Amino acid sequence: MKPLFVQIKCELGQTYRVAELLIDTVEETAEIYSVTGAYDLLAKFHLGNEQSFGEFVNGKLHIVPGIRDTFSLVAFRLFCVPNPDREGMDETDFRKLASAKTGSTPP
Repeated sequence: MKPLFVQIKCELGQTYRVAELLIDTVEETAEIYSVTGAYDLLAKFHLGNEQSFGEFVNGKLHIVPGIRDTFSLVAFRLFCVPNPDREGMDETDFRKLASAKTGSTPP
């Protein structure tokens, strides 16, 4: 897995809709945060080792309605404090946890 962070600027009033569309339609979506500053969202995606960053951004993100601009950051290495609650979790677990709370089936 290759992590990709993307700052996303949305059309006015479309931030939450864009976040929902990314969660619902882009399977590589791992996390999305609404943020302050020049961009509206900060999203983390997990790409497969064979996936191209450029093709992903141009082919999957730039076609999402409401996205006006993006700024991509490629991560090299993860540094984190150990958290026993997250041990063994993978990039799809956030979807499983979210569906368990709402009673829906993950995509």
